[in-house]
Amino acid sequence: MSTLITDVQVILTAPEGINLMVVKVHTNQAGLYGLGCATFAYRHLAVKCVVEDYLKPLLIGRDVSAIEELWQLMHQNAYWRNGPIENNAISGVDMALWDIKGKMANMPLYQLFGGKVREGVPIYRHADGNSMSELCDNIQKYQAQGITHIRCQSGGYGGSSYGSVTSTAPEKALDGIYLDSKKYMRDTRAMFDTIRSQVGFDVELCHDVHERLKPIEAIKFACELEEFDLFFLEDAIPLEDGNWLRQLRAKTKIPLAQGELFNNPYEWKFLIAEQLIDFIRVHLSQIGGITAGRKLQIFAEQFGVRTAWHGPGDMSPLAHAANIHIDLSARNFGVQEWSGTEPPNFVIQELKGPRDALLDVFSGLPEFRNGYVYANDKPGLGVDIDEIEARKYPCVNAVTQWTQTRLRDGSLQVP
Repeated sequence: MSTLITDVQVILTAPEGINLMVVKVHTNQAGLYGLGCATFAYRHLAVKCVVEDYLKPLLIGRDVSAIEELWQLMHQNAYWRNGPIENNAISGVDMALWDIKGKMANMPLYQLFGGKVREGVPIYRHADGNSMSELCDNIQKYQAQGITHIRCQSGGYGGSSYGSVTSTAPEKALDGIYLDSKKYMRDTRAMFDTIRSQVGFDVELCHDVHERLKPIEAIKFACELEEFDLFFLEDAIPLEDGNWLRQLRAKTKIPLAQGELFNNPYEWKFLIAEQLIDFIRVHLSQIGGITAGRKLQIFAEQFGVRTAWHGPGDMSPLAHAANIHIDLSARNFGVQEWSGTEPPNFVIQELKGPRDALLDVFSGLPEFRNGYVYANDKPGLGVDIDEIEARKYPCVNAVTQWTQTRLRDGSLQVP
């Protein structure tokens, strides 16, 4: 008897105040279901609509084992393809189908990917601070937890708080987060100078430009940071200016990470094939889930490009688990960004409240221990959701402010 899809359900929850979206695929086998992440925190209702109104009717009655067939069917069915709304919707179903596949095989997903090539996954965490002293203290707190890779920022991504119109802006300029690229570059160079002086060179440091520089500025910036021996510089070039990575690669020896905003294989194929980047940084649900992510990981391996999957707070524990299962089996793994889904005793004190809520909603999360994250050995993704607890934390549909970034003259800049 074939195992068929009988229902596709959307679960919305925000235990940490960030909109999360989980897709639950039900089957005709009693107690057999799969869960996947479809989180697009800033357009969650649009993704929900695609899953419920378009993918669900397409999928009911189909064989759950045909993951590749169903991925292509969902991808092609609307005729126009790709984009974050479609890809996240597909991801929710795709991860759930892999979860079911693992449960049917009675194996954790990493076994279906060929088994482990490492026992634990080394991670990096984010350190920020309102002063250099606070920033260095936070770095040392993470070091004390066994973490050897740390992303460093000072005051976020180089801007001020929302609503502050700078004195350089023209009259009637609109509110936003105003950026001063020259000051940001000077301050960041001084930040790394201080960190290396106070913390030393035994810790691997990363930095995220977040695409907030013009390409020619990014080239100058990367060259200035070389002396601080960064593990990588992330998203120095905006997505729309990808061809500039050829010039950036030619001008600097600093390792480059790129891809947080990628949706379409054409955005990364030439970067990997020409070896213009060292780390691929995609958001797994943003490219369509596990099926797309595994293909990308294997493609990158052929060119010596390592993975450093996006792992922020605006993805559910199911997606974090998917990252970890791929990491465990990937020869070209580099490092894993980790936003801290581990139990509260492992994170900085002020995060304990939201983490408790997250753990009430989701169980079976990958666990952090002394610098490494470990998947559990439960079948599939190994993560489950308590739907009653999830309903206690409803999502909020509000205007997103942090993406309203502006240059000194008040014009919009990509965030």
